[in-house]
Amino acid sequence: MKERTRILLIDDEESGREALTAILRYAGHHVTGAASGAEAAQQLARDKFDIIITDLLLPDTNGIDILKNIKSDSPLTEVILITGHASAETAVRAMKEGAYDYITKPLNIEELKIIIAKAVEKHKLLSENVYLKKQLRDKFEFANIIGASPAMQQVFALMKRIVKTDSTVLITGESGTGKEIVAKAIHFNGSRRDRPFIAVHCGAIPENLLESELFGYVKGAFTGAVRDKIGKFEAANGGTIFLDEIGTMPIQLQTKLLRVLQEQEVERVGSTRPIKIDVRIISATNMDLAEQVKNGAFREDLYYRLNVIPLVLPPLRERVEDILPLAKHFLAKYCKEMQRRRMTLTTEAVEALEGYNWGGNVRELENVMERVVALTEADTITLHDLPPNIREESLTRVTERGVDLMKVIADIERSMITDALVLSEGVKARAAALLNLNRTTLVEKMRRLGMPL
Repeated sequence: MKERTRILLIDDEESGREALTAILRYAGHHVTGAASGAEAAQQLARDKFDIIITDLLLPDTNGIDILKNIKSDSPLTEVILITGHASAETAVRAMKEGAYDYITKPLNIEELKIIIAKAVEKHKLLSENVYLKKQLRDKFEFANIIGASPAMQQVFALMKRIVKTDSTVLITGESGTGKEIVAKAIHFNGSRRDRPFIAVHCGAIPENLLESELFGYVKGAFTGAVRDKIGKFEAANGGTIFLDEIGTMPIQLQTKLLRVLQEQEVERVGSTRPIKIDVRIISATNMDLAEQVKNGAFREDLYYRLNVIPLVLPPLRERVEDILPLAKHFLAKYCKEMQRRRMTLTTEAVEALEGYNWGGNVRELENVMERVVALTEADTITLHDLPPNIREESLTRVTERGVDLMKVIADIERSMITDALVLSEGVKARAAALLNLNRTTLVEKMRRLGMPL
């Protein structure tokens, strides 16, 4: 059912107010009337309204003051002013104070309906925008980033200090450690949270297009430039630009980026007119930029400009305590997406996950959890449901949790004997030969391991 627009109609002329109320209700709106500013204030204290329609002249106040009070208390509420004494000066003042529109008596009802419809659309768009921004802020609250390990707690402590500043930040860490998530958390918890966050993956954009992508271009700058286009820096004005894989940026563009940092202005490709900007730069890399500087692949002066506040993200293998909470988080996420009941991990599966090296870090863990949810039929994930590389590596690594050496050796023996028996089609003599054992030794091992003979 379509939600009705809530309108407060303020007019001291009773007959006109009642007639307009009836017309707007017939049009499908929920209308409340008020004969004065005081009565309107009581209604506003009791209820919320999407649109306010108010006469300019009232017995105890005026429409401009009502407009100013409403915009102060509820900026998203749209106000339409009505007057029988039109003047250009009053109209200009009303629009400056934030009125949606200004119309004169006698009212053209059809025109008013169109204005209300447009005001409602604007109100909805603004409300949705506020809602989406709140969701983004909630999503990237520090509390929603999983990491109870000492290594991540150090990262969070530094992030909490970073958000109080407007300094340039360089995030370093292996691929898959969550550099963009951290960049977004810094933005959405800082003073620029209501302004744009623009992410640019420098390594994913062809070198010949990166300059125009970052700085924009003017019409005629090159073949195909049929109109002016703003770049990512202009789009991020007032907010934050996130330059991922900054180490892949060509050296000639590094020079232009350095100028942007120094002058806080950009020039579009094909133009000589500088455009002032106010942008916070957060960059990220999985490269050793200091080494890149030594090799001449990265400008030293740009490196120091970008590295005002360094933030190093630890690899997942150095934050073993976070593996299980992350795994559970991704399991819940993909069970919901695939409409499955909540799945659990056996102790052996958890130990395997915690014993794996995770070269792809958190991103690899997420991919593994998506895979097991998709392919495992039972609601419990066992060691054998995990990918072979995780099972095999987990058997040969020692973590801070320690390891039951005798159990690990028994598991390895059991796994190898099983494989040998499969290859030999159950013939123990052939299986023993594959394992370089005597048949009697193989049988004794199988008996000790509790394997069927």
